Amino acid sequence: MKRSYLIKFVGLILLVWPVQTIAQPQVGTRRVGVLMYLEENDPQSKIYLDAFLQTLQKLGWTVGRNLRIDYRWTGGDAERARKYAVELVALAPDVILAAGGSQVGPLQLATRSIPIVFVQVTDAVGRGFVKSLAKPGGNATGFTNFEFDISTKWLELLKQLAPRMIRTAVLRDPNNPSGTAQFGAIQAVASSLGVEASPIGLNDGREIEDGLNEFGREPNGGVIVTPSGSAIVHRQLIIRTTARMKLPAMYPFRFFVAEGGLISYGPDVVDQYRRAAGYVDRILKGQKPADLPVQRSTKVDLVINLKTAKALGLTVSRDLLTSADGVVK
Repeated sequence: MKRSYLIKFVGLILLVWPVQTIAQPQVGTRRVGVLMYLEENDPQSKIYLDAFLQTLQKLGWTVGRNLRIDYRWTGGDAERARKYAVELVALAPDVILAAGGSQVGPLQLATRSIPIVFVQVTDAVGRGFVKSLAKPGGNATGFTNFEFDISTKWLELLKQLAPRMIRTAVLRDPNNPSGTAQFGAIQAVASSLGVEASPIGLNDGREIEDGLNEFGREPNGGVIVTPSGSAIVHRQLIIRTTARMKLPAMYPFRFFVAEGGLISYGPDVVDQYRRAAGYVDRILKGQKPADLPVQRSTKVDLVINLKTAKALGLTVSRDLLTSADGVVK
């Protein structure tokens, strides 16, 4: 009797097992790499990646269930960017999120097959990341920050806020072709606004501080900070030094103003990370980056810090306040 019951029990298990396997299929885990130009402990890293992960979750991707993410943080260091790009590629992810042009270049040197979705990139075509915005044609696509004509708007707005300015220092990364091009655009219109433009490098903190200290010794100066990983990594140094030298400064992103900077005019970067998650989702579901057009930022925000303006002795006009998308008091 015991043997008979055992045979029946085993037989029942064999009958049920295939049904359970079909009814509850195992979902394959996909792998995503993330190469960030910031340090891991930078508050902006959390803001950006929270937006990215939350959007992925809404699209059905959950870390630990059907998704694995490998992070690397370069802190604006070019050597680390090259090293970590190779490390991420060696992990053979299904797609890589690249934050900033300084990360895309090393990644494309390491792979021309693994899909790359980039954010916070200026002049993706000029830098050779894609063949065209409409038809990227390779293994990369994503979201751009700026058109070069925004550079003249930075100067115009800063001159409007600080009308006595006759000199402007342009902080730009000399190793970034976009930074050089933006300086050129500013220099081309500076004389028509009665301003002389000169460059300051963003290679490291010492160069930034020494350059601003030297520039700030003469009166009626202002500063324009062009977008780069180095500018963002060293943003607190730039904000502190411009405040100490009484230099009104224009920044490319609103978080500079939230942290004490004077004025910013630039795109919503957090939104780029949300939209990048949508591209990652589409690639994980089979689409190719070559077929996904590079998208421009759809909205540009003007933000002013009234407390910083007061400390610099500047009066913000009603017209400028009315046109502002955000004000820090």
